[in-house]
Amino acid sequence: MKKSLLFFVLSAIVLVGIWAFQVKSDGEKDEILIQSILSGMQQLHYAPLEIDDAYSERVYDLYLDDLDGSKRFFTVDDIAQLKKYKTEIDDQVSASEFQFFDLSVELLKKRTVQIESYYKEMLAEPFEFTKEETIEFDEEKLDHAKDETELRDRWRKALKYRVLDRIVENLEKQEKAKEEAAKEKEVNVKGLAGKAKEFEKIKEESKKDKDEKDVLDMTFEELEVKARKDEMKTHDRWFEQLAKQEHRDYIATYLNAVTSAFDPHTNYFAPAEKETFDISISGRLEGIGAQLREVDGDIKVIRIVPGSASWRQKDLEANDVIIKVAQGEEEPVDVVGMRLDDAVKLIRGKKGTEVRLTVKKVGGDTKIIPITRDIVILEESYAKSSIIESDKAAGKIGLIYLPKFYADFTKTGGRNCAEDIRKELEGLKEENVSGIILDLRNNGGGSLNEVVDMSGLFIEKGPIVQVKSKGDAPKVLRDKNSKTTYDGPLVVMVNSGSASASEILAAALQDYERAVIIGGNSTFGKGTVQRFINLDRTIPATLSGVRPLGSVKMTVQKFYRIDGGATQLKGVEPDIILPSRYNYIEMGEKEHDFPMVWDEIEPVEYEACTSIKSLAKIKQRSQNRVKSNETFSMIDERAKLLKEERDNPNNQLSLKKYRAAEDASEARFKKYEELMKEEIPGIKVSQPEFFVQTVEPDSAQIARLDEWHKSIRKDIYLDEALQVLNDLINQ
Repeated sequence: MKKSLLFFVLSAIVLVGIWAFQVKSDGEKDEILIQSILSGMQQLHYAPLEIDDAYSERVYDLYLDDLDGSKRFFTVDDIAQLKKYKTEIDDQVSASEFQFFDLSVELLKKRTVQIESYYKEMLAEPFEFTKEETIEFDEEKLDHAKDETELRDRWRKALKYRVLDRIVENLEKQEKAKEEAAKEKEVNVKGLAGKAKEFEKIKEESKKDKDEKDVLDMTFEELEVKARKDEMKTHDRWFEQLAKQEHRDYIATYLNAVTSAFDPHTNYFAPAEKETFDISISGRLEGIGAQLREVDGDIKVIRIVPGSASWRQKDLEANDVIIKVAQGEEEPVDVVGMRLDDAVKLIRGKKGTEVRLTVKKVGGDTKIIPITRDIVILEESYAKSSIIESDKAAGKIGLIYLPKFYADFTKTGGRNCAEDIRKELEGLKEENVSGIILDLRNNGGGSLNEVVDMSGLFIEKGPIVQVKSKGDAPKVLRDKNSKTTYDGPLVVMVNSGSASASEILAAALQDYERAVIIGGNSTFGKGTVQRFINLDRTIPATLSGVRPLGSVKMTVQKFYRIDGGATQLKGVEPDIILPSRYNYIEMGEKEHDFPMVWDEIEPVEYEACTSIKSLAKIKQRSQNRVKSNETFSMIDERAKLLKEERDNPNNQLSLKKYRAAEDASEARFKKYEELMKEEIPGIKVSQPEFFVQTVEPDSAQIARLDEWHKSIRKDIYLDEALQVLNDLINQ
């Protein structure tokens, strides 16, 4: 059922122009919407796909994963009905038909009503926690339930696990309170005062329901009743949201599968979602400053916005799952299973107000994180530098931290990162630093022009990156300024969160042999660029009644290194690879579905700086240090353990075995609790003189600088970068 090239945008306009002046139904709007999307994709996407059976299967897989990735709604019979369309979706989207979509929504609504009766019935009676049974979490190992009996049992196990998890959480609180009470008794015996109030505070904070007995005084039976009651509330809220799903919600999910089949960064944004996206990437946010995503009913933290309240608080991290949200000291609200936009409404709020997030960390621990909402402090998104003096490096060392590649796109007098970095380099040179470390860890990228200009600060002139658009020859972006701002020893720090523009800079300096790149196994591996296409502009004024249609974020270009290789998928492999907590877990672009491929084009001519004369010797010295460093050894051990825990989660459904697995996990991770909390001896950090002379920081800024300096003194990766830089200086 292979189809020829779809309509171009102008053709789509002609087509939709024959319809009535006003759209009379969702179906008519959907027809216009899908044709506008696909015609635009074929015209503008970097690597447009043939709309054929292979494309159809991609859409099918993505859409089914979005609807029922946990395989707890559809049965084998449901899937058999849907699978008939697996190779026909291409025909349907080309003809603006929606039989597959309509059937999927019909089946999902039917199962939702049925499953609502399951959980209400199951949570009304106690679970039996002595029976030894397990639950499977790996969706790839699961098929859909063969019948309604198996579907029902799958829900029984899932609910039992969640109730068990709640019970154990409160049992652990009881045990912790007893330990604190014992300590309090011991303190009182010694005649010390003031500790009793702390214990009372612990008890008070552990209260969940003000109209119930304190969980610290509950029996197991009472805890079990409470856990089922709380889980019932969570599922009632979830299914209330499912019942509120409108046609626009379902069609947006379907259209996102239609677009994401091209590549993971090409997505459909309904009008409300586009507004949320704009807020999330703007320079001014009132909230906590965390980018969130809904994953199988969980609210997952994807990224912490530099300079935000979460970034300053430091406890909330990417990959954390938010379980509950409380407004200050008010009762927390479960957000498991809640719609993302509804959860976001609870998390966002006025500057100065407090939100308390209960989160589950990557390792499985649960933690309550209080965050005072604020407007993102833009200064924390800008480049900044410090002077480091260490007994492991000769003379003063300059450290420059760049959280993102920002630019003044509006031309209204804002700041550009390349110019800021130039100023930082000039200031550090006045301090007579022996070398400079540029920290690009967790820098997700930004302006292409800025990264080209910034790269030019470190070389005389030459090509920086190749950019290719669909059907065009690669365009070489060059540094044309022969002036070099800094030509001394240079180390660049990266990690798996360094993406896009960060990878361009690291790759260019690596290709020129201008800097030693140091980090984990690889950078993120995003070598593509996207732009937003406003779908309202693809239709004529006669169809104004259909607006707003939303937007498509579309991949339109691809980056290549000057040596011809893409940064896409592979990222940049550092010259020196250090142990990382995520070294054994699949991270970055390669974990997405249908990422664009790595390839290469012809290299461009460039002349290496050859400022690094003995890289092999520098690498060997670093390897020797890392092998003998106990902290790095523990980081590597913890990384292996983290992968093991992630691959083999606690799937026990008996209380005894569940607790045994939890205790074993806690014991295994316990020795890593203090990892990287101690300051490294022999490191002194200060602000450059030019900062002291030109900036009059307020108390908040001083506090942030102090916190940054403290983190520098604890950073074992930076400590190794200092020693690598020292080897580079003395090569």
